[in-house]
Amino acid sequence: MENKACFIWCLCIFTYMTLFPAVDMFDLKVDAGLKRHNGKHKLFVFGDSYVDTGNWPKSMSTSWKEPYGLTYPGSPSGRFSDGLVLTDFIASFLGIRSPLPYTKKGSDRKSSVKAGVNFAYGGTGVFNTFVNQPNMTTQINYFQQLIIQEEEVYTKEEMSSSIALVSVAGNDYATFLTKNGNNMKDLGDLTKSIISQLELNLRRIHGLGVSKVGITAMEPIGCLPRMTAVSSYENCSDSATSLSRFHNEILQQTIEKLNNQTGKPVFVILDLYSAFMSALNIQQSHPGNSSNFENPLKPCCMGTSSEYSCGDKRGTTKKYVVCRNPQLSFFWDIIHPSQQGWFAVFSALKPSLRSLL
Repeated sequence: MENKACFIWCLCIFTYMTLFPAVDMFDLKVDAGLKRHNGKHKLFVFGDSYVDTGNWPKSMSTSWKEPYGLTYPGSPSGRFSDGLVLTDFIASFLGIRSPLPYTKKGSDRKSSVKAGVNFAYGGTGVFNTFVNQPNMTTQINYFQQLIIQEEEVYTKEEMSSSIALVSVAGNDYATFLTKNGNNMKDLGDLTKSIISQLELNLRRIHGLGVSKVGITAMEPIGCLPRMTAVSSYENCSDSATSLSRFHNEILQQTIEKLNNQTGKPVFVILDLYSAFMSALNIQQSHPGNSSNFENPLKPCCMGTSSEYSCGDKRGTTKKYVVCRNPQLSFFWDIIHPSQQGWFAVFSALKPSLRSLL
């Protein structure tokens, strides 16, 4: 149960190339106006499978199994997609290489973490979830150890232009609902608890010297393929997505408060909700879609039956199927966007990303 797909199933009650040209892997074009920043920024990443680029042990995660990594790099890389994920696109936007996963940093620490470090683990949350991997607090502990308790890796000047990316919360809701039999009675209190702890975590990241912090709003969970399967991948579930909207409302209020207290726009919301809806071309008042992706609510990779998921095998027999062209699918599996899907989301996020510079 190592990624969002292992959890979001329990949210059942609330829970082509013309428009989006193919992505040229790591040779992504950086805006001309940003080239002067090349190498200047450091990117530190915290959170879950939407930003994890390979921290899970290879023997324990589907992200290290075929057909993950099919588009890039051609074999599993630990990313929960067929190729690049949100972290990679944001790093390219900053003019740097995608930061190395924390578990992959070499003995030459300063050299290997030059662009920053990715501390994110798929399936984790603000609090503990069902996966035995570091929650956000522990991820920040690793960050603190790297920059303070060990030999100095980054200078104060380098930290002054550093940026953090945070993607977290979905797995917290899924864990709560699993433990409570999908009882939604206390979800409002849970949201406040999640946001309260997240606020402490964000303050801590900034207090460790990070100049700007980008926090993802929750994606429209009612549009995830696990939720749209019941409608043959035709319609989003507005009742499921209402949780996302409520979470994002409380998050917005908290970020405004933090920025008022710091006296400057340190914290920036990256609106995944609107970016997903824009990429899928779905209007909130109308559940149907007219996206440029082929059947955008249907995943490219899925199990051959409801008991199997993308990457599953029984012995040597594959228990999953993959679409002919992942570039025409917004979703890679039942939870995660494809590389082309993430590129569409990234394109929608660009205006807010400039606020991180």
